[in-house]
Amino acid sequence: MRPISRADFGVDGKTVARYLDLLVDLLLVRRLSPFHANVRKRLVKSPKVFVRDSGIVHALLGLEDREAVLGHPVAGGSWEGFVTESLLGSAPEQVNAYFYRTAAGAEIDLVLELPGGRLWAVEIERGRAPKLKRGFFHAREDLGPERSFVVHSGDDKYPKGDGIEVIGLSELASTIAKI
Repeated sequence: MRPISRADFGVDGKTVARYLDLLVDLLLVRRLSPFHANVRKRLVKSPKVFVRDSGIVHALLGLEDREAVLGHPVAGGSWEGFVTESLLGSAPEQVNAYFYRTAAGAEIDLVLELPGGRLWAVEIERGRAPKLKRGFFHAREDLGPERSFVVHSGDDKYPKGDGIEVIGLSELASTIAKI
């Protein structure tokens, strides 16, 4: 499946940008900016865009129950958006949120910038037995976060090795709220 381009809408780019700005202002959509680290790599500069309420996404797609959602290609993106909104909803105001991605494929789903410039890296995986891709480890090398988490769909918490903590959404949200 190819990404949707502005040409697919039949309107010019400025109109799409204004509509997107309106959806952001109405709190229906979140625009997550890329984290610009001082690394010698080509970074992705386009923001990530999420519908803030995954229930709206599911309703618009006609996904009426859990099985329908899990069987649909939107499941991973929906989970990522839900986790992002849940974590940012529990974060204090002084926490800034970004994502990190290089042209070579190094990626972290959510980078939290805490007071004092400290960074936390959050990878979001839908399954209960998350498997990290090489790009996550490369991104961690680039950024050197203070803590690294993998949020999964279960409640278990355990170390993954190399300073990475696998954790459930509610526990990480609680940890972030205490910053």
